[in-house]
Amino acid sequence: MATKNVLIVFAHQSATSFCAAAKDVAVEVLKGQGCNVVVSDLYAMKFKAVANQEDIVGELKNPQNFRYAEEMMLAWQDGRLSPDIVEEQKKVTEADLIILHFPMYWFSFPGVLKGWVDRVLTLGFAHTCEKRYSQGIFRDKRIMLSFTTGSCESMFSCNGVNGDMNVTLWPIQNGILHYCGFQVLGPQIFWAPPSISPEERESMLSAWRTRLQGLLSEPALTFPLLECFDPGMGFKLKPEVHEKHVDASHGLTVGQHLGKALPPNSQLRAGI
Repeated sequence: MATKNVLIVFAHQSATSFCAAAKDVAVEVLKGQGCNVVVSDLYAMKFKAVANQEDIVGELKNPQNFRYAEEMMLAWQDGRLSPDIVEEQKKVTEADLIILHFPMYWFSFPGVLKGWVDRVLTLGFAHTCEKRYSQGIFRDKRIMLSFTTGSCESMFSCNGVNGDMNVTLWPIQNGILHYCGFQVLGPQIFWAPPSISPEERESMLSAWRTRLQGLLSEPALTFPLLECFDPGMGFKLKPEVHEKHVDASHGLTVGQHLGKALPPNSQLRAGI
């Protein structure tokens, strides 16, 4: 088997946190399998989170009406992106597997990781109108979320106070990761580590260690193919695709639910 390159994008302020311990386990186990592992420690790097004109070297096409996405695509094409973005894009290009590793803040990424997404996964480099979703640029790469929560698992259930975790993850896993074409692995969720015993935290790390042993061959989550949607209808499901699911008990996905019950755990585990 060819050596695999793994990029871990790590977004936690403390090297002594549980989140850091889980990251260290990933580095250890993946290196033990012969992988080349690179860690982008965003806080340690003092990674700039704000997407603005400073991300572009040289003159803007339209400084009077600055449009970040368009200017970034032109700068990428011309080799005029800021050095920190160029370095992170190089890591993404070389990676076979990317792990975004973070504590969940306000049901999403910490700001520095969202900034990494905004500034690194730019128009042209990571996606275009023609190359997205199942036809996306990174369809030969795998990616996953690995994160800690402040709330226990029951609070993120379908009848929990925080709401269904599948719904929480849909905008990230479909709207960012799958949009760029990535094969999205089910997330690794560490439920409320501050609220459990040291023995339970160690058990979570042990389960993560076990999963990492087979991570490189793990099946990905499923999403509808881009071909299932009709551009002439505003990219709605083609009638023949919709018709196939009329009598189904569940919708296709969290997003394309067709007014039906959501498919259970479709954003958490493959094959559900």
